[in-house]
Amino acid sequence: MKRIGLYLGFPPEDGGAFQYAQSVLEALANFPPSRYEIVVACSNSAWFLTLEKYNDRFEYLKVHLTYRDFFISGILRFGLSLSLWRSIAGFAHRLSRLLITQHCDLWIFPAQDIWTYAIPTTNLGVIHDLMHRYEPRFPEVSTFGLFCRRERHYRRICQHAQGVLVDSEVGKQQAMDSYHIDADQFHVLPFVAPTYVHSNLVPTDFDQRYQLPERFIFYPAQFWMHKNHIRLLQAMASIRHALPDLHLVLVGSKKNGYSSVVKEIVRLDLQDRVQILGYVPEGDIPILYRRALALIMPTFFGPTNIPPLEAMAIGCPMAVSNIYAMPEQVGDAALLFNPLSVSEIAEAILNLATEEKLRQQLTEAGKKRAALWGQAQFNDRLLKIIEMIVKECGYA
Repeated sequence: MKRIGLYLGFPPEDGGAFQYAQSVLEALANFPPSRYEIVVACSNSAWFLTLEKYNDRFEYLKVHLTYRDFFISGILRFGLSLSLWRSIAGFAHRLSRLLITQHCDLWIFPAQDIWTYAIPTTNLGVIHDLMHRYEPRFPEVSTFGLFCRRERHYRRICQHAQGVLVDSEVGKQQAMDSYHIDADQFHVLPFVAPTYVHSNLVPTDFDQRYQLPERFIFYPAQFWMHKNHIRLLQAMASIRHALPDLHLVLVGSKKNGYSSVVKEIVRLDLQDRVQILGYVPEGDIPILYRRALALIMPTFFGPTNIPPLEAMAIGCPMAVSNIYAMPEQVGDAALLFNPLSVSEIAEAILNLATEEKLRQQLTEAGKKRAALWGQAQFNDRLLKIIEMIVKECGYA
């Protein structure tokens, strides 16, 4: 019997990383229990409620991170010799010692975690994106030495993890081009819509809490500059007279672009047309998709993203950026536009808001596409990847 570990050390506010980790957790829960023991090491209490539904399928390790752990993480990011650290981690670092003594055949780190390479075990890491290389103009990936730290971080993941998960063939090619690592080390495992999107439950206080407009376009994204909220607002302003009843609803945690978004709303006099809900619990997300006229996603980052998958699974029509692997991800289930073009964003919104037949076509195409790649397919693919890595590492 093989023993697989999963490390969870990040909060729901991490957005896509948290959702991706839930998909990995669900996949592990469905691995054949006669062949796999699953150990989950959790250092963030936000996961405890999620873990409860799996009953006795997992062994649980509640990990308490100390200031020493954060200090070690920091100095590793700023260039501490990794070879030196890995030679002493097993006896000098409590978290490393804890994971090592579980004697797992493989540990999975689903959030681009620094422990992917800092803990000397057999590890499967992830690279969700390399946008510091492909979109360096955004401060969230480039300023104050962040570019160099990200570069060091991802290079170390590629060099020290026994396998690296990527979201698409584009993501795989970017990683290979960037770090000149053998193609066999990278494993394409596309994102999947989180299981919570299939819930039909509506909390009794939902309408009281949100008071949504009757017709609105929906954009779920943390307020990073690369999410391109400013051009979206400008597009909304340009069509306000053509669509006087159309609103925009934004959800997501405050990041470096939030204050600029608030200022732009005031500058464009869109206070009565834009609603910012902030961070929204995952249980409320499916309701927002179902009530929205459409999803709009003008992001500059990829290669792919999770909201289009959520929209397709729920049956929400959408329009997304036409860059990186996003056209490949959505196929014929979305309108595409240049995220640099305010006029193209506006045209996409106008078409979605005025053409009911188009919305129906996109909805049906999205449902068909969602049926081709869901949690079941994700589970099977992850199982095959893990079996391959474990065999290559000599544990078969």
